[in-house]
Amino acid sequence: MRLYTVGEEEIRSGNVTDVYFKRTADTLFHLGIKNLKVRMEFHCYGLPKGYSWGVFAGLEEALRLLEGRNVTVYAMDEGTIFREIEPVMIIEGDYLEFGELETALLGVLRHESSIATKAARIKMLALNKQMIFFGLRALHPAISPMVDRAAYIGGMDGVSGTMSEKFLGVKPSGTMPHALMLAVGDNVKAWQAFDEAVEKDVPRIVLVDTFDDERNEALKAASLLKDRLYGIRLDTPSSRRGNFKKIVKEIRWTLDINGFSNVRIIVSGGLDEKDVIELRDVVDSFGIGTSVAFPPSVDFSADIVEKFDGKWIPFTKRGKWPGAKQVYRCSINDDKITLFDQRSELKCEPLLKEYMKDGKLVRELPSPSQIRDRVISQLKDISKIEQDSENN
Repeated sequence: MRLYTVGEEEIRSGNVTDVYFKRTADTLFHLGIKNLKVRMEFHCYGLPKGYSWGVFAGLEEALRLLEGRNVTVYAMDEGTIFREIEPVMIIEGDYLEFGELETALLGVLRHESSIATKAARIKMLALNKQMIFFGLRALHPAISPMVDRAAYIGGMDGVSGTMSEKFLGVKPSGTMPHALMLAVGDNVKAWQAFDEAVEKDVPRIVLVDTFDDERNEALKAASLLKDRLYGIRLDTPSSRRGNFKKIVKEIRWTLDINGFSNVRIIVSGGLDEKDVIELRDVVDSFGIGTSVAFPPSVDFSADIVEKFDGKWIPFTKRGKWPGAKQVYRCSINDDKITLFDQRSELKCEPLLKEYMKDGKLVRELPSPSQIRDRVISQLKDISKIEQDSENN
């Protein structure tokens, strides 16, 4: 028996790749082709249906893969909102120096950007509500730190993984599963024991849908813990849920008329964008899991777009735009694409910046919290534009 995972050095060495990249290298060596200096773009020519933007994530890991190789890397800052066709990263160097890493690089950027993008879409639907990511149980445990990071920088306010503090500097969020009440056999006894056993700085959020009607359990929990109760969580299976919004409103009314208006209501259990829209005006927090853990794929591809023959020559396959490109952001809703080396008179911010020179990092990398702040700021700008458009 074994765990079917590989370590960092096996990935960085290029051993985790599609075999045709190895065979391509063998063929180029056979032909005596060396010093094939190119520029390779990483871009998305087709966002998921209904998406107009994505969140670029995974840059730190991509740079770690390329560290020590004789390449120069230009990239958008991690956490930048991007749109179709815009390059998010460009690698410049001998193709044989980095070609075997294409599989790993695409896997990193595609997976992390897909998660971050979905997290951002959900967060933008209720910017004033707390969103906690609970999706690790849907994924292989070997990648749990990466998934928590991608969800967090995409906009989730917290993550549940116990390794998140080590990797992200973020304390994990979460209180109790149904297993606690089932193991104790009595919900009130379980809540009381939890209150006595768990550190005082952990918010007392009680799960209230294990044995009894949610309204009754919520009132029992509030009567038991009183001011110590931060909130109640509803994780009711869909087969028992009925009209979830009506259940929440009934509980809110019952808590309020009994003097527990301070108790917050948290909902979780298979929630997606439609559920957030439906419930955002009646709940205080959301636990989001599988919809972010298994999001629609942001379909990045990597293509040689220029080769060097005394000068840079635009050169790529059909269906793609030849030439390495720069993206200028004039506003969150107004990007301009130019050739990378073209002088621009635009009074706008160039998004692709030099991050690595000859395999060495030349720009400081931000913390996950700083990346998340960048994403939230952009989401607020997009949300304001959409609201202004609706009002007009």
